[in-house]
Amino acid sequence: MTGPPSSGVPHPSDGGERPPLPAALYEAGLPVDLLTDEQRLVLSELTPEELAVLLDIKSRLDAVEPEVQAHGEIAGGALF
Repeated sequence: MTGPPSSGVPHPSDGGERPPLPAALYEAGLPVDLLTDEQRLVLSELTPEELAVLLDIKSRLDAVEPEVQAHGEIAGGALF
């Protein structure tokens, strides 16, 4: 009996280790511990340029977060 094809991603249940991630992802506060092994693999293979873009987008989202949260608190959670 055969199972589904292997994705090539090591799974902890197979005795494999989770793909290592750049420290910058942790430092930026991304919730990387909640990612699947497949998602971690994608992030572990980012080029330096791709990583820089991802971190730039994260910092931009963080910059507008307080305003969005304040609107939610003032307007009772209404989004506009």
